[in-house]
Amino acid sequence: MMDSKDQRIAAKGRHIALVIVLTMMAWLILQFLGSRLGLPGRYALLFDFAALAALVYAGINILKLRRLQREMQR
Repeated sequence: MMDSKDQRIAAKGRHIALVIVLTMMAWLILQFLGSRLGLPGRYALLFDFAALAALVYAGINILKLRRLQREMQR
């Protein structure tokens, strides 16, 4: 049976994966819709920066998750 730290690690991993997947799906859809609707390029840049911010958030959480895993191995 999993203890509370293992459950926290698993939940954090699922959260990170969900953030990455939803970010990429939203970014692709917004890029497609932006080109179809003829939105100016500045909106595409806005979508790019929003996706980049979400991926930086996921990257930071991956580092935190890795640190938590290392602490558990000790």
